[in-house]
Order: sequence, then structure tokens, then C-alpha cells
Amino acid sequence: MAEDDLRMRIKEMMVQSLMLQTPAEQIGDDLPLFGPDGLGLDSIDALELVVSMEKTFGVGVPNSEVAGKALRSVNTIHDYILEKRQRPAA
Repeated sequence: MAEDDLRMRIKEMMVQSLMLQTPAEQIGDDLPLFGPDGLGLDSIDALELVVSMEKTFGVGVPNSEVAGKALRSVNTIHDYILEKRQRPAA
């Protein structure tokens, strides 16, 4: 799968699972997902995002420390998914 296709699938998954009002095409790759300067997601959205990532991409997030790094933006989710797909589960 091409990297841009994966980014768009991530955005579409986010819009669908989080019922975002922002269209997938308008979500920037580096836009912060949490906080007032980004999409404004909260901790409930983070849990939903983790569940959706596991269902959609087969990639789990083991704890909140990993989630804090992996769920910052579309790009960080993208990189996390690629990293997990390349390495076998420990």
C-alpha cells in the first residue's frame, strides 16, 4: 500500500469512527489531534481511535505512554502502523 493511501485510510477511519465534522481531505498530516490548536480530540476519542486502529489495521497500542507518542498526528499514526507491521509482535 502506498504511503499516501495509508494516510488517507487513517483519516477516513478517524472521520468514521470518531464521527468528525471535518472531512478526511481537510485533515492535515501534521495537524495535532489533541488540544485546542488541532482537531481537539479528548481521552474518549483516544480510546476509540485505538480500537479503530486495531480493527482497521490490525495494530494495537499497548499502553498510554505509547499512545501519547503514536497518536499525535496522522503522520505519527502512519509511522507507528508501518513500524508495527514490519516487526513481528514481541
